[in-house]
Amino acid sequence: MSLLAEPTTGGVVDGTHITGERRLRADVVIVGSGAGGAPVARAFAQAGKRVVVLEDGAHFTRDQLTARPRDMTALLYRDAGQAATVGTPSIMLPTGRAVGGTTLVNSGTCFRAPRRVQERWAADELGLTELGPGALDDAYDRVERDIGVARVPERLAGANALIAKRGAERLGWSGRFLDRNAVGCQGSGVCAFGCPTGAKQHAGEVYMNAAHAAGATTYTATRARRIALDADGTARGVVARTRAGGTITVTAPTTVIAAGTLHTPLLLAASGVHNAHLGRHLSIHPATAAWAIMDEVVDMARGVPQSYGIDEFASEGIMLEGIAGPPDYLAMAVPFSGPAHRELMLDYRRVAQFGLMIEDTSRGHIPVGRLARRAGRPIVRYDLNARDVKTIKNGVKRLAELLFAAGARRVILPLASVPELRDGDLTPLTRHTATAAELKVMAFHPLGTARMAKDPNDGVTDADNKVHGTTNLHVCDGSAVPGPLGVNPQLTIMALATRLADRLLA
Repeated sequence: MSLLAEPTTGGVVDGTHITGERRLRADVVIVGSGAGGAPVARAFAQAGKRVVVLEDGAHFTRDQLTARPRDMTALLYRDAGQAATVGTPSIMLPTGRAVGGTTLVNSGTCFRAPRRVQERWAADELGLTELGPGALDDAYDRVERDIGVARVPERLAGANALIAKRGAERLGWSGRFLDRNAVGCQGSGVCAFGCPTGAKQHAGEVYMNAAHAAGATTYTATRARRIALDADGTARGVVARTRAGGTITVTAPTTVIAAGTLHTPLLLAASGVHNAHLGRHLSIHPATAAWAIMDEVVDMARGVPQSYGIDEFASEGIMLEGIAGPPDYLAMAVPFSGPAHRELMLDYRRVAQFGLMIEDTSRGHIPVGRLARRAGRPIVRYDLNARDVKTIKNGVKRLAELLFAAGARRVILPLASVPELRDGDLTPLTRHTATAAELKVMAFHPLGTARMAKDPNDGVTDADNKVHGTTNLHVCDGSAVPGPLGVNPQLTIMALATRLADRLLA
């Protein structure tokens, strides 16, 4: 057995080469290096603290990001991007697994939590008055400066976005180019597969690089197995397993769990945290898209994939946001097969696409009992309720209106019973009553499975991200977000992490 020692000073240690046992001492141990864990790691390291980060994924340098979707999907996503919910319908739920977490492979879109959401946090049964309107403004400001948030310039938006903009203007709908964390973006069109130019200022690029430069050590290919938690609620650190079969035990006076909305509940449960809300209240922001066959050349591979948004229907829980990508992406996304799929792909350069996301009222859960933990991965149970099915159908109708207004000849829909509309005729869609089972849906923003609440009878963590019933165990990732935001969540998770770091260091 090795002696208790300080971690290697600064940098990344590859867990695929670690066998045997290592015992380390730190001031803070952080599980996860994404939007929640990375800001805390940087803050502690720059304050001169000993920081150990445990990351299940690998570390990728810029030159390793080849921009080839078929290669990068298997490397950068958990389960090669094939994770899905159990329920009706089954919903693809891809998340990143690497230094930087899902921020490495997301669209880069940045929104603050809408004021109505912050009002809900403070006013409803969760009692989070500390997170009411304006409470996170300073943290948002700092994060936006850190990660270079700026509006997408029209010259980089791409033809796909300009088609949507044209349709929105003809319909009189409210829309704008989106804010993103990409400095020096070249419009490579492969945000979802790792930015090959280093322009996207993801959590690994901004926070983890700075944390390593200040002395933090990240152990990659290393999965946390349990938190060393005393009966009185004192966390002593984390026990982890490397991919090579070794054990790393980190002893620290402060433990921060940022393993992600799907994995944090299982880790807490395996460590003896008992709370009726653990693993529950899962929202995922269900999303879908429609595809248009245009007379003009679009070439979705050129430009920022998600560069234009329409908030005309935000009060209905619907956000329309652009999404595009190279041929590989379209081939995976479009609901066709056989000759129809081949025909569409041959016409790739004239295909446009736009997406939607809803603020779901459905709630899923992740079982955290012993049998579920033995599965080795989260089982995500989620069923779309009738209200959300109706909202998605309304959103699809808006997408069809938008694309026809922009000049589409045909619009392909994510509905099995109404696969296509032609010549601006919406009648087949308006007459159809959609069911959950026939929808083609994806989701990218799981939230809420260890949600914040003032009272432990209402949630898992308090307003300071501390797990109820513990003294020094904190959760800082999407699982702690109190509910759906209706917008992309990375900025809010980073802001909450910045706030947590301030409070812990104070």
